[in-house]
Amino acid sequence: MSVEQPLWRALTAYRVLTLLYALTLYAYGYDDYDHPLGAGAYMAVLTVWTALTVRMVSSAERCTLRFLAGDLTVAVVGILLTPLVDTHDRIAEGTPTLPSIWTAGAVLGFAIKGGWRWAAWASTVVCAANIIERGGFAQDAVHMLMLVWVASVAIGYVVEVARASERTLARALRIEAATRERERLARDIHDSVLQVLAMVQRRGAAIGGEAAELGQMAGEQEIALRTLISTGPATGPMAGPATAAAESVEPAGTVLLKVAADTPAAEMASEGERSDLLALLAPHAGSHVTLSGPGTAVPLPAEAAAELAAAVGAALDNVRVHAGEDAHAWILVEDEPDAVTVTVRDDGPGIPEGRLADAEREGRLGVALSIRGRLRDLGGSAEWISAPGQGTEVELSVPRQGETGR
Repeated sequence: MSVEQPLWRALTAYRVLTLLYALTLYAYGYDDYDHPLGAGAYMAVLTVWTALTVRMVSSAERCTLRFLAGDLTVAVVGILLTPLVDTHDRIAEGTPTLPSIWTAGAVLGFAIKGGWRWAAWASTVVCAANIIERGGFAQDAVHMLMLVWVASVAIGYVVEVARASERTLARALRIEAATRERERLARDIHDSVLQVLAMVQRRGAAIGGEAAELGQMAGEQEIALRTLISTGPATGPMAGPATAAAESVEPAGTVLLKVAADTPAAEMASEGERSDLLALLAPHAGSHVTLSGPGTAVPLPAEAAAELAAAVGAALDNVRVHAGEDAHAWILVEDEPDAVTVTVRDDGPGIPEGRLADAEREGRLGVALSIRGRLRDLGGSAEWISAPGQGTEVELSVPRQGETGR
């Protein structure tokens, strides 16, 4: 909903309430008018106009400039008609004009629709009409008119600031959405394409010959692709098509889920919109990976379970790449009341201090996106504990966010 929509609703209520107030003043001073029937005719027109135009002030789209001009005309005519139907003594005493404070509604319509400049113009017209009606610059009239002028201009300025803030917020949300989509694509690419290119480069170099040339080309493409996905959010004109194209890419963790689905345990893991995290992690267990966890299922929302399992897969990929094929890894799943924590520990050489930050700057996004990015999107956290020669421990935690019925 637009930030200014409540102002239009308030203006609608204001016009109705001030009409009732003007009618009450007319009825109370009926016997004091020189021409009460003439005043009554204007009040009837004002009532019909207000009733017929209620929907016109319900939104910015319906409130057109033509309507605002007509609304202001009705108010000004009522002000200028007052000396013709009321006594000179009552006017000199400061008796309200026929439309009374209903006139401010016409001015506020200009303020909400066009900002402070429109409000200043409409207020000036109303002030001029009131000065003509009073026949001069009466002190009480000037005070009231200045109040209307200042208030309408202030409201118009506030509306302009609100609109600018709304545009800024919308742009920030678009940038955030584009950034998240880019990170999601980067995670998918890291978990699939980049891993394959890296493997081709290593195997090609080991085989030699033409395979080495193919491996070198794969390495060059890997570097180019890493640079592409780490250059920042796409916020320009191409962001729309890129986002649309992203919808056709398989979500992060899909490959892991497909592998897990080949096992009988995983076939029974998903119930409705919840999945058993242990069943999704089971395919990783083997001679070099030990999986430990509770004796019962660890249910999580399907999307959260898939993302957490994919993050564990990325951590194990790092173990194989940096600690070697013979390194041993241990996966520990802890099912706590308020969170699910998965710890991945290895007996590799550890991570030198500052290496993770350097890798992110170099475009190696396994930690930045495939692990930390996934956990951030789930509202969780990822922590690394490592020392040279003492292995590495990665702690991944996902909050349950008030889940019940476990």
